[in-house]
Amino acid sequence: MKKGFLMLAAVAAMVFTSCKENAADKVNAENEKEVAERDANTSGAPAMKFEEDMHDFGTINEGDVVEHTFMFENTGDAPLVVSNAKGSCGCTVPTWSKEPIAPGEKGEMVVKFNSNGKPNNQMKTVRITANTESGQEMIKIKAFVTPKAGGAAKTGNPVK
Repeated sequence: MKKGFLMLAAVAAMVFTSCKENAADKVNAENEKEVAERDANTSGAPAMKFEEDMHDFGTINEGDVVEHTFMFENTGDAPLVVSNAKGSCGCTVPTWSKEPIAPGEKGEMVVKFNSNGKPNNQMKTVRITANTESGQEMIKIKAFVTPKAGGAAKTGNPVK
């Protein structure tokens, strides 16, 4: 009786083990097939390559509004679409073309910086949302803003 039970348990274990291996092999084969089909049906992603990703305005006077045009190229294999661009604060405003940029074509993003109320060293970023592989790109501007005459430089302590 014990031998019969052990024999039955061994046969059952072999059947269940072989079923799991076959099912796992089928799932892996199906997944590999889906990935291959998806890769074959999709073209490469667009890529946004800037000529420069940081611009230094140098020394400017508080209250000046300065702008810089960042040039970029779509070095990818699909049309590039910039859906949004946002400055790190309200003093930094980007503008860009809403039209798709074909592979190999160039585009531009103009960034305006209003230095009013922003004395001393300033470093601002523009976060760009696009259909690139990473989904987000970033460019930066910096400047040293000479404070207005009679105005107090921001030191973190209020002027009394």
